[in-house]
Amino acid sequence: MAAPKRGRSASAQSKPGRSLALILIAIVALTGGMFASGHTTPRLGIDLAGGTSITLTAVNQPGQPNAINKANMDTAVDIMNRRVNGLGVSETEVQTQGDRNIIVNIPRGTNSKEAQQQVGTTAKLYFRPVLQQEVSGASGRSPSPGASPSGSSSTKPSASPASGSTPKAKASSSATQSPKATPTSQGRAVTDALKAGSTPSPSASASSSAKPSATPSPGASSAAADLQARYAALDCSKPAEQAGAGKDAKPGEPTVACGQDGKVWSKFLLGPVAVDGQEVKKAQAAFDTQGASGWQVQMTFNSKGSSKFADITGQLAQKTTPQNEFAIVLDDQVVSHPYVQTAITGGNAEISGRFTQQEAQSLANMLSYGALPLTFKESSVTTVTAALGGEQLQAGLIAGAIGLALVIIYLVLYYRGLSLVAVASLSVSAVLTYVIMALLGPTIHFALNLPAVCGAIVAIGITADSFIVYFERIRDEIREGRTLRPAVERAWPRARRTILVSDFVSFLAAAVLFIVTVGKVQGFAFTLGLTTLLDVVVVFLFTKPLMTILARRKFFANGHKWSGLDPKSLGAKPPLRRIRRPAGPTAGPVDPKEA
Repeated sequence: MAAPKRGRSASAQSKPGRSLALILIAIVALTGGMFASGHTTPRLGIDLAGGTSITLTAVNQPGQPNAINKANMDTAVDIMNRRVNGLGVSETEVQTQGDRNIIVNIPRGTNSKEAQQQVGTTAKLYFRPVLQQEVSGASGRSPSPGASPSGSSSTKPSASPASGSTPKAKASSSATQSPKATPTSQGRAVTDALKAGSTPSPSASASSSAKPSATPSPGASSAAADLQARYAALDCSKPAEQAGAGKDAKPGEPTVACGQDGKVWSKFLLGPVAVDGQEVKKAQAAFDTQGASGWQVQMTFNSKGSSKFADITGQLAQKTTPQNEFAIVLDDQVVSHPYVQTAITGGNAEISGRFTQQEAQSLANMLSYGALPLTFKESSVTTVTAALGGEQLQAGLIAGAIGLALVIIYLVLYYRGLSLVAVASLSVSAVLTYVIMALLGPTIHFALNLPAVCGAIVAIGITADSFIVYFERIRDEIREGRTLRPAVERAWPRARRTILVSDFVSFLAAAVLFIVTVGKVQGFAFTLGLTTLLDVVVVFLFTKPLMTILARRKFFANGHKWSGLDPKSLGAKPPLRRIRRPAGPTAGPVDPKEA
């Protein structure tokens, strides 16, 4: 049984180049991916790059003890993400920490006061009638009074911002239909009165039906002309105009807004607010098993909102598209614009279309947020200047360089030639750590902060400790009188077990620290865990195969005094020799212990 085992071991020893080739291929592939992505440096956190960090803590409203839950917190993150990105900062981070905290990290170059106001106020949800609508960027002119809006006749926004499917429509496709929409044929006014999407655009004027019969005053005419000019000049394909459209609009006045359907942006001319979002009592996603219309969003209004919604839907049902639509506007941005066929009374309504479950749930969350019993208070606001962040980064790099230099000096003085193996292994580990951190920035938004730098510095000692364990095991075998090649192989199983146990404890500590802590301490835990895993990879795929190859070189195999493996300096015993016993009766009795 022993011979096959030695054969397998010899086969594994004879091909250490495979492991070295594998880790080399991994390094080349990761480095190539880093340069291909265009992110050649790790993403820096607020404390190193400079910027503003805002911590918001959720607070229940009186009488609503269960408002703080995952669904509401995720909705709040989505709303805040829209707001801070509306400031024109694409690298802003909004994320939950724990069960009631939201962290907003805004890089330098942003108005911190404006950002603080944006994330600290309650979301504004309104229902406004649509006066005009067209695909932004498709035409630079405003629709003329005698023509339908350009770009809106064939493609209309769906009920969900992320929906890419064609919505279900009930109206006739005839361009000469009467202004009054065809009533539902299924006898369920609540269910079929709203459809996600719209009917084909008729040739009737979109603006003529919106004008009141009374002659407007000169001031009103001037305001209407200004608003029409703003609508004509609005280009919602530009991020800066998306954020500024409809900003500071009063509820009682018409305004302009932008909305996105899939990847297409449209601009809207909207009337005064008809229903306030706070008058939505409840909104939820549900699957329609009776009408086979799939996922839909069910809304319930309070008594005041029910009356208002019945009035506005009754008016919209008498008009042609797009004026038979109402826009659901969240923070001055249109998230949906379903059309109306009949007046909706009773305070209940359903928005139906070819929704997926996620799309329906997303729209329901947005509708619910207008009356969400959840507010936030600022727990902390930290502003770090770019100069201070640069100083902290420089100090962290200097500390890391000093720690690395001390480790290398110790290795050279104590292990001599073996220090080359340790330094090469540390270099491979450093390259892998740097490349992976650079790739994690654009993929999972990992940001290297000061505690993360500390974690990388601590990892230098952890990685060096693994090499020391292996080197000492090899030296123990040489002290027992073995030559280098068998010593390298016999030392590996015991060293491997010790290294795995040590790294497992370090990784477990990092995982627990990451789970139970919040804020920047998680950066330390994440970096420590990542470098611990890389330590195992480097030791198994680089350090051990490299030692196997070097054991065949005379400099190390013969125990040169500068190799760090000199038997004399290690106090090695004489080589182990076996004494052959004579066969036959003259050999005498065999000692059981010797047998």
